[in-house]
Amino acid sequence: MMNKLVLSQGQELTPKQIVKELDRYIIGQEKAKKSVAIALRNRWRRQQVEDELREEILPNNIILIGPTGVGKTEIARRLANLAHAPFLKVEASKFTEVGYVGRDVESMIRDLTNIAVSMVKSEHESRVREQAIRQANERILDLLIPPGPRTSGDEEEATAVDERRHKTRERFRERLEAGDFEGRMVEVQVRDDSMPVMQIFGSTGMEEMGVNLQDMLGNLMPSKKKTRKTTVAEAREILSQEEAGKLIDMDKVVNEAIRRVEESGIIFLDEIDKVAVNGGQQGGQASVSREGVQRDILPIVEGSTVMTKYGMVQTDHILFIAAGAFHMSKPSDLIPELQGRFPIRVEMDSLSTEDFVKILTNPENALLKQYRALLATEGFELTFDDDAIRAVAEIATEVNSTTENIGARRLHTVMNLLLEDLQFGLPDEAIEDSVITGEFVREKLRAVVEDKDLTRYIL
Repeated sequence: MMNKLVLSQGQELTPKQIVKELDRYIIGQEKAKKSVAIALRNRWRRQQVEDELREEILPNNIILIGPTGVGKTEIARRLANLAHAPFLKVEASKFTEVGYVGRDVESMIRDLTNIAVSMVKSEHESRVREQAIRQANERILDLLIPPGPRTSGDEEEATAVDERRHKTRERFRERLEAGDFEGRMVEVQVRDDSMPVMQIFGSTGMEEMGVNLQDMLGNLMPSKKKTRKTTVAEAREILSQEEAGKLIDMDKVVNEAIRRVEESGIIFLDEIDKVAVNGGQQGGQASVSREGVQRDILPIVEGSTVMTKYGMVQTDHILFIAAGAFHMSKPSDLIPELQGRFPIRVEMDSLSTEDFVKILTNPENALLKQYRALLATEGFELTFDDDAIRAVAEIATEVNSTTENIGARRLHTVMNLLLEDLQFGLPDEAIEDSVITGEFVREKLRAVVEDKDLTRYIL
């Protein structure tokens, strides 16, 4: 399991250790790995600085420059996983989809806060899971052994009845814990979260203002219950989640989540080049809209306070990693104020054939390992010899050089086309295990690669 860099708990990794962890999943891009490793380590360093100066130390935001498929998103996502930090990927271009009234840029902070609350809530629930399961089992026993009517006899008879019920309940408890009732059907009462008023008025506009209409009306409208018929195993999962919700302190969850967003949150702002305005684009509604988005993003990156449904969130120390291909523009086409908030710029390396060979085989989530695992579920052992791996890498490189360069994503296209017949035939056809060779790869894909029209549309 990957080590977690929880800055607040002192489980720090050095920059070299961070790069080593990233190397397990990402091939090449040493400059980018080095930059993000320093940025992440600086967060821990900042926590060690005295209070007066700590607030003055701002994150060095980063712009990753390079075509699609070279690992920009993967570096940011793996970095967030490594740091156990709230992470959000958002496309800057989405804020211009409807001209001047694109989606509110502050929504990225609200979305990041929602992610953080879910993350912290899940952690708190895991701590009380055993207790929640015990309480859920008690509720399941109530369903399996409904309480009988109270006896109208004397006290001695009532006591005897209670003892028999207790013994019966204990026997059922033993069988329940042994798994004897997992498939038995029971009826459980669950909360009905549907609210017609949300369908009438819609929630998008309220949510954009950081207000949750359902939360506002929750205390005014009684909670509704609905009956759901399910197995004991499913009922345990439903009821244990409900019990866990009762056991955790949501105020603590929210406070911790907001602290994580403010101190260790990471926002990956993709397609930042799509809102840049170069010299040939001056004027026109689209140009004004793109520049307007930059000016809206600027205060969020500079540091401001955003209203969310969980409270106010300060953005001063959120790490922003922007990325873009910058084919039609360059970072200097961004407004000067926004450029100044991204002082670190890293140009990503184009992927070579050797990189593709490593991407296919080396990472823990390597593409060949994924296909082997998928076909192993059908009882088929997929094997590539070294020449076949190189052939796939060479074809991906060639297609990227003659058509749109989509980086490592081209490998997915090539591999899917190569193994299409095999995947379709299993498990209906009796296909024997075999080693895929370079000759087979080149023969299989030759027609598509040589026909430029086919290459454009298929690969």
